[in-house]
Amino acid sequence: MLIRSAKMEDAPALLGIYTPYVRETAVTFEYDVPTEAEFARRMADTMQKYPYLVLEDGGEAVGYAYAGAFKARAAYGWAVETTIYLRQDAHGKGYGRALYTALEEELKRRHFLNAYACVTWLDEEDEYVTHSSPRFHERMGYRRCGTFRKCGYKFGRWYDMIWMEKWLGSHGPAPAPVE
Repeated sequence: MLIRSAKMEDAPALLGIYTPYVRETAVTFEYDVPTEAEFARRMADTMQKYPYLVLEDGGEAVGYAYAGAFKARAAYGWAVETTIYLRQDAHGKGYGRALYTALEEELKRRHFLNAYACVTWLDEEDEYVTHSSPRFHERMGYRRCGTFRKCGYKFGRWYDMIWMEKWLGSHGPAPAPVE
């Protein structure tokens, strides 16, 4: 297993990982699979300021995780939204924990203090959303901090979104500048 910074040439493989989540789940509220060019543009935009990591096993990308802006206002500068996707056959092998741990370490190194995960939720699982992502985040030390009810509509039904948070560092009176 190798975790490394993403490169633009990873875009096709990472889009391949993301595609089933768009087509077959409500994990993402995106309806249409982005083009390779759009996906690469998103990667490039993110990598200008935030970490974007790829996990390889046997030389193949099996997952990726990245952070992005939580909100655009300056006072939110120490907060990020985290995202992780694993290839459908890569769940339950420790890849998610390894990838998120590496992402969090890089975020700490850059002086980010708050990590937020936006997770699709239903009180009872359905064929498009399970409780595996909230459970994963809880095991990683995130706690539920908010719920937006029926805010996403996909596959002919309404989904909630929960916010989960984790503090990556202490909140002193003068935080170190983000790198």
